[in-house]
Amino acid sequence: MENEALELAMALGRADETERENLRVLCRAAVQAWTARLRPGVRAEDCGPALALAAAWTALAMLGEEDVRRFSAGDLTIETGGGERGGRLRRQAEQIMAPYRKDDGFAFRGVRG
Repeated sequence: MENEALELAMALGRADETERENLRVLCRAAVQAWTARLRPGVRAEDCGPALALAAAWTALAMLGEEDVRRFSAGDLTIETGGGERGGRLRRQAEQIMAPYRKDDGFAFRGVRG
């Protein structure tokens, strides 16, 4: 699964070989994170290609969050890329895994009406 996610991330992110090892680590982490979020009774194999694709998008989102546009040392200013692409990739991953993942949405418990 990790290799499938890596190859998808390389292709979708138009990454070159210098980014392969970083993406390999991120894809491994993403596969593990998505596997941990699967509903009880659902195995990684049950998700088909959706898990590899979600892991690839998640890895690309994590890789993209490191983009620094500007850095200054005096009075320390760091400006990042803003995360629009990363947020979009994470939402896509959440959507494609919706049929397989635990419902970890918001719920009221023990609140009197």
